[in-house]
Amino acid sequence: MFYQQRQLSARWEKQNSPAIAAPKAADPREQVTRLSIPSIDMDAIVVEGTSYRQLSIAPGHMTDTPAPGESGNSVITAHRDTFFRHIYELKKGDEIVVRRGGKSFQYVVDRKYVVKPSDVSVLKPTMDARLTLITCYPTYYVGPAPERLVVTAKLATPADATATTSPARPGAE
Repeated sequence: MFYQQRQLSARWEKQNSPAIAAPKAADPREQVTRLSIPSIDMDAIVVEGTSYRQLSIAPGHMTDTPAPGESGNSVITAHRDTFFRHIYELKKGDEIVVRRGGKSFQYVVDRKYVVKPSDVSVLKPTMDARLTLITCYPTYYVGPAPERLVVTAKLATPADATATTSPARPGAE
């Protein structure tokens, strides 16, 4: 997992470095996304997809939802015992930063709640730019967890978000 995060982080740095005139990916889904949550000291590269293999190396963006920073409900999921270990600590007003395509998008947590795994209403489209984080719950449950923890956040930065090249800690969680 740590090795894969370092590899993904290097790819993100290459795509987001102003010094390197890297061609933009033709498919926006090929853009590498970095997810940072300062209040819980989490910083990780997000992969496209949520297969078992993908979630073993990174949080996964549900590909049938908009990309982070776009209008609509962008959904990212991760295992409770790896990258999303501490999202239960998030509080209303906490900042979540998503960086992709040379832009930085700041989200603000507005809600945290628990649902049954069968409750797919958390995936429904929205008109506004929203970020939904999902993990199994309870966090320290042994075995398959019976519920899901959902954290929602609203986009706080304008659609023409500013470019960013701030360094991040590869492999940090």
